[in-house]
Amino acid sequence: MPPASAAETLLSWYDRHARPLPWRVSPRNRQQGEVPDPYRIWLSEVMLQQTTVAAVKAYFEKFTRAWPTVETLAAAAEEDVMKAWAGLGYYSRARNLKKCADTVAGKYGGRFPDTEEELLKLPGIGPYTAAAIATIAFDRHAAVVDGNVERVLSRLFRIETPLPDAKPEIRAKMGDLTPQARPGDFAQAVMDLGATVCTPRRPACVLCPWMSACAVQGSALAESLPRKAPKKEKPTRYGAAFVAVDRNTGAVLLRRRPPSGLLGGMTEVPGTHWSEDFDRSAAAQDAPFPAPWTQKTGEVKHTFTHFHLRLTIFRADLEATGTPGLEDAWWSAPDRIEGEALPTVMRKALAAALEPERPGSG
Repeated sequence: MPPASAAETLLSWYDRHARPLPWRVSPRNRQQGEVPDPYRIWLSEVMLQQTTVAAVKAYFEKFTRAWPTVETLAAAAEEDVMKAWAGLGYYSRARNLKKCADTVAGKYGGRFPDTEEELLKLPGIGPYTAAAIATIAFDRHAAVVDGNVERVLSRLFRIETPLPDAKPEIRAKMGDLTPQARPGDFAQAVMDLGATVCTPRRPACVLCPWMSACAVQGSALAESLPRKAPKKEKPTRYGAAFVAVDRNTGAVLLRRRPPSGLLGGMTEVPGTHWSEDFDRSAAAQDAPFPAPWTQKTGEVKHTFTHFHLRLTIFRADLEATGTPGLEDAWWSAPDRIEGEALPTVMRKALAAALEPERPGSG
């Protein structure tokens, strides 16, 4: 199928089947003159990195209610942005989100650049995000390639080279297919095709508008594409978390992590370093300050991009009199803990510490 015919076929399908997403302008509304908001496109693309659409929707709506424009986000306190992001993961995205908003509001007068080259100069924006914003928000011709696009084109053209080595070929194919007219809608159409029809398992080939042109349609080979290089086994690191609770009010002692590095700028309960050779049998000796620490039953398990984590949990009930020797720490009352910038692993640690012991345990 010639690229022009392929694009026309897919756009016709997209006009009927486009997913309604809170950041998207529907194809019908675009044809009636509605223009996408670059701020909403940028925000959604940053949130969608390594995260599912289902998980992002609620966060996107929370952010746009609190900060409806890039100027309002730039004016927000970084701590508030981190709190709103808590639970979404990959926290460097949140830090770069704030930096990017500051740059767009300050250097560009609140208007996002409309080319890939200029967008790449902004904090936290890489090649994919720059292409997506330029294409979807400004209808610039660019090859937008995410995981859905990689799957669709690997199957359409029977690209059997494993990822990531196949990326240049897939990007070139996407560039060839993307039409000059409606490139933004076309990019979203390929993404929707991958999300709803050309799925990782049991693709619905009979519903695909590109079925007749697909090199693997209906075959067992489809589910094996795209091929991926074998993943390296993740190491497991260990550590301990120490949850201090004010016996009178139920407040919990929290502190802020350093601004850079893993979970930078987020909130945590005091704890140890995390390492593969951490001595769990002597974890109590690493407590941040003297207190009647009691080890909780079991451990908290969490997985990051590059390693698994196992945390031994300790709890101490005491009188809250200052923050014993801890910098940038505070006592958070029970009704405020939910709104703290606690990443998921720290929420797990708190839940494990605050859960009552079962009879016979410990």
